[in-house]
Amino acid sequence: MTPIMTKQDAARHVDSARVRHGLTWATVAEQLGTPLVWTTAALLGQHPVPTEIAAAACALLDLGDDVAEALRQQPTRVADPAVATDPTVYRFHEALAVYGPALKALIHEEFGDGIMSAINFQVDIARRPDPDGDRVVVTFDGKFLDYRW
Repeated sequence: MTPIMTKQDAARHVDSARVRHGLTWATVAEQLGTPLVWTTAALLGQHPVPTEIAAAACALLDLGDDVAEALRQQPTRVADPAVATDPTVYRFHEALAVYGPALKALIHEEFGDGIMSAINFQVDIARRPDPDGDRVVVTFDGKFLDYRW
């Protein structure tokens, strides 16, 4: 029996096919009827992809059932030190290092003792024109979860 392709290998196939087909992530998400950031993360291996969506993605990108099978698998989500050194990703780390304690304090002040869920979570990205250079607007929308004892 042939082993299931890894999610990382499936992600490489997806991204290569997307580029070779001249498709943006936004076009892929639109064609699949799924949220942009979730779609990109899922097809890059960070979420299990429901059967119908995996099949539709593979049909759109002319990929085989082996890729769809891998996309459906539960990922192992770990921090990759190599990814953390990418300049864009590093800036997110830097922003959270600087503003994380303030955001935590403000969340606790507004909501009480608890956390913002990254499970019941939505994230969006947008461009906002600005005379000094376009702005990247990233919105994290997570359910507040009270700490209870």
